[in-house]
Amino acid sequence: MPMALVAGAARREITNCKPLFLVGYPHVPRVSEGVHDPLWATALYVADGRCGVLSIALDILFIDRPTASACRQAIAEATGLDPAHVLISATHTHSGPVTASVLSWREDPVVPPADPEYMEQFRLGIIAAGVAAVRAARPAELAITTAFSEGVGGNRLTPEGPRDPEVGLVVVRDARGHAPLALQMVYSMHPTVLHEDSRLVSADFPHSARQVIEAAFPGVLVLYHTGPCGNLSPRYQVRAQTFAEAERLGGLLGRQATAAVRALGPGDYRREVPIAAAVTHVTLPPRRFCSVAEAEAELREAVAEFQRLGREGAAHGPLRTAECTVFGAEERLALARAQESGEVTARLHEINPAEVQAFRLGETWLAGWPGECFVEYALTLKAARRAFVISLANGELQGYIPTPEATGYEARLSVFEPHAGEMLVQATLDLMR
Repeated sequence: MPMALVAGAARREITNCKPLFLVGYPHVPRVSEGVHDPLWATALYVADGRCGVLSIALDILFIDRPTASACRQAIAEATGLDPAHVLISATHTHSGPVTASVLSWREDPVVPPADPEYMEQFRLGIIAAGVAAVRAARPAELAITTAFSEGVGGNRLTPEGPRDPEVGLVVVRDARGHAPLALQMVYSMHPTVLHEDSRLVSADFPHSARQVIEAAFPGVLVLYHTGPCGNLSPRYQVRAQTFAEAERLGGLLGRQATAAVRALGPGDYRREVPIAAAVTHVTLPPRRFCSVAEAEAELREAVAEFQRLGREGAAHGPLRTAECTVFGAEERLALARAQESGEVTARLHEINPAEVQAFRLGETWLAGWPGECFVEYALTLKAARRAFVISLANGELQGYIPTPEATGYEARLSVFEPHAGEMLVQATLDLMR
């Protein structure tokens, strides 16, 4: 039988202290000129007396596997927690520093390597947040609910395409005085309201969502996890690529989550919830890229289509999709060249097998997948189990995991065969059993 819950939450700032390149958009030399909102490492620890799990959400584009592993091990050494019980995810903001090396960027002259000084700050912030959350544990109670988000974003390839409007919410509060401790939320949407013209550090719209929630429940710390959103973004919802628009969309999401939490009654909170955690590893099938000559021809075709739409005055959504297809064709050419040089094979050894993680919180599961998976794979898992799926967890996969029928930017920027997504789903279901 489960014992009484304990929980702790903590937050540490990971904002860069000096001007650094802001990563997320190709070919644009974006060096930060200031900070619009700070970047955070936010941690939540929950334990049932026999098993404890720690989640950490980072305002950053990626965390690579070596960094995640080092942080998980350091937290384990400081707290006694099993490293397999630590999940570290990236929100995927496109307005933060470089923290990982991506092979498809190898020919983009503006993308620098990660700054060593910042990487040390980054690692120390993650570890400090995790350790502090474990050490802050106190008697707690937990409720799980969902909100359904409309108007924040959708499928970025076609407005009618699949999306996941569910916002997973794990609410933790003090067992004695019912003071809020933490809200762990999972929502599938690219944080790309801000574009390449912005030179201020920012978590993008998740910042505004957190602000609304934390104002509604003083004392709560919000962990924002991005769910599988390889083909999702605000592309067809944004009115502008501005901080005001990030505030509008993030505020909408925050109010939707707030309403769902306020709808919980005293009977929804439980003080005895069985906790469990496990990981498994899946060897994903590598993809064989086309030749360099074929990739060059694809790039010419993509550029021609983008230029045609521009001449014809196409709307923002289709034009941006075509522009991203050009980016994907450029990066596919870089990958074709890396394949010829053997660099792809070397990098695959670093990320494959992929780690799949699962946390059990009563009757609900948190699944952790590395990389940028298309939303269809999360929907498949959620149709089989009561689960919230967290992407970019404990590492990245050098690109996307698209569906077999996908085309365009995301399909080009993948180092694995599309059925890798099905393998992640099946491995997760097996782990849950």
